[in-house]
Amino acid sequence: MWTMSENVLEAIFIKRSQQRKKTSPLNYKERWFILTRDKLSYYDYDPDKGKRKGLRGYIDLDRIKCVETVQTEPNCPQERMHAFQVIYDEGPLYIFAKSEEVRAQWIKKLKAMVRFNKDLMQKYHPCFWIDGMWLCCQQEVKQAVGCKVLDGKNGFTSKTSRRGSRKPLPPTPSEEMPVRPLPPQPHKAEAPCVGMSVIAQYNHPAMMPQDLELREDEEYTILEMSDQNWWRARDKYGNEGYIPSNYVVETANGLERYDWFCKNTNRSQAEKLLKTENKDGGFLVRDSSKPGKYTVSLFSKGGGEAGGICKHYNICTTAKGQFYLAEKHNYCTIPELINYHQHNAAGMFSRLKHIVSNRARPPSTAGLGYDMWELDPSCLTFIRVLGTGQFGVVQYGKWKGQHDVAIKMIKAGCMSEEEFIEEAKIMMKLHHENLVQLYGVCTKQSSIYIVTEFLSNGCLLTYLREGLRQHPTSVQLLEMCKDVSEGMAYLESKQYIHRDLAARNCLVDGNGTVKVADFGLSRYVLDDEYTSSAGSKFPVRWSPPEVLLYCRFSSKSDIWAYGVLMWEVYTLGRLPYDRLNNNEIVDQVSRGLRLYRPQMACEKVYSIMSSCWLDKADERPTFQELVFTVQDLLYELQ
Repeated sequence: MWTMSENVLEAIFIKRSQQRKKTSPLNYKERWFILTRDKLSYYDYDPDKGKRKGLRGYIDLDRIKCVETVQTEPNCPQERMHAFQVIYDEGPLYIFAKSEEVRAQWIKKLKAMVRFNKDLMQKYHPCFWIDGMWLCCQQEVKQAVGCKVLDGKNGFTSKTSRRGSRKPLPPTPSEEMPVRPLPPQPHKAEAPCVGMSVIAQYNHPAMMPQDLELREDEEYTILEMSDQNWWRARDKYGNEGYIPSNYVVETANGLERYDWFCKNTNRSQAEKLLKTENKDGGFLVRDSSKPGKYTVSLFSKGGGEAGGICKHYNICTTAKGQFYLAEKHNYCTIPELINYHQHNAAGMFSRLKHIVSNRARPPSTAGLGYDMWELDPSCLTFIRVLGTGQFGVVQYGKWKGQHDVAIKMIKAGCMSEEEFIEEAKIMMKLHHENLVQLYGVCTKQSSIYIVTEFLSNGCLLTYLREGLRQHPTSVQLLEMCKDVSEGMAYLESKQYIHRDLAARNCLVDGNGTVKVADFGLSRYVLDDEYTSSAGSKFPVRWSPPEVLLYCRFSSKSDIWAYGVLMWEVYTLGRLPYDRLNNNEIVDQVSRGLRLYRPQMACEKVYSIMSSCWLDKADERPTFQELVFTVQDLLYELQ
């Protein structure tokens, strides 16, 4: 934290949210901005008390590429008339000053402080990026080169040596500089459509008469897409039926068709795969922590480290939309780039010698067959007891002798069965890689069975306490938190409230991916005063003041619980407020007590936790905002 004496400028500005995707909603919030010698930071601001609160974000000054005004939007309110932008490697940060004088003061000071930065821009976008497009030039690529030439470089001349002369040369008028044509827009993969050809990535048996068997690497034609999870298709023999949409990839497009592409694999999982394979030059391509970006993970037995070493190379993009790992070796597509580096190291510590794939693990499907939520209990084989949950015994088993499943056997009288059965039909449609998939229910016998996806590493809480075989890295812990935030962001988008989010209610698969379980089930407990698995009337240690005092559950109470779950992760499964009983927790949390910073959590991680524990529920972030924040921090740590 910086002291007041180090602050260069301070002001209350309106900040526009970072628009990460075309569909991202915009919002405008007052933030307390502080400029120091090396950072531009912004904090929550309490207008009632006139006080600065928790840190929401910051930009290192050496990452800034341009500081300029922004043309006012049509019909914008008075408070957003004086906009300026701070452009850094992640895009523009839009800030709205309260007057022209204040705006000019901040732009002048910022430009002076960044004038010796590397990669200062020569062209910029004078208008806003909104709804996936630059308003000034109509380009749809956020990283596209600017369309307006700056007077000099970021308002200054080219960078000079700090020990040399700083006398500026006369600025070159923008109208005298040659204007280059805009770069071509990159090719966009067409959206899936009826009639397209797809290739099966996994085998999938036809479990029901209306299903169609999938055979790996064979081609199919899509006939109907009314259900996003199950498409009607035809095979090459003329057979028709429903197939899981996440088991196929379009023939012409997508990296999914290549064995080296490991979708939904994070850094820690990639390193585990590569070290398990233990081949010098083993590699895979995975999604980066930055949405829309990709990373090559490469293993070498050299480097002097026992067990080998993994390195990670971000696939970069030129202004013309070409891809590269090493400068001067640019390619129009990622497969062409990978093919080149399979034969040439070109700056990496090894060429890409051996493909390492995670294709052996097929993903879960939204149900075990198309439109099938009521399951026949005679098709279930019970193998072993996994534990006892709030609703009864949970067992590991098989469905039709093939699919691994977990079976919750609901004790009679503890659940509102009729209401849950109706809800189960809807919950079957919820499908996300970070949610435990509901496969179906058995309701025709005396006690209900809830059949879900089986995850071999079990409960996250137990995994944190016992299952981690070696000391986890900060990246590995943050990746666990990212998994949970993405699953909860999906539930948030579907207007689902969990009500009991905690490490005990998340599960871990064989690859180390964390998935949220038991979402929404607490609504069907017959006891009006919900008894959580921790033994209290509701999960006191994971609850915010509005729940403790008034039992007001909302998506914002889930946000609070997520902050506590992060704390559990970074303490490797310690009990929150372990020295207090429930009555003491209610009293002290309502008075402002918060969990301390875990030793394994850096200040930036703790600031994310703290943002979840703000007194006013509406000031807490959304899960989608948390996803972006965690992604940014992961990218920085990597």
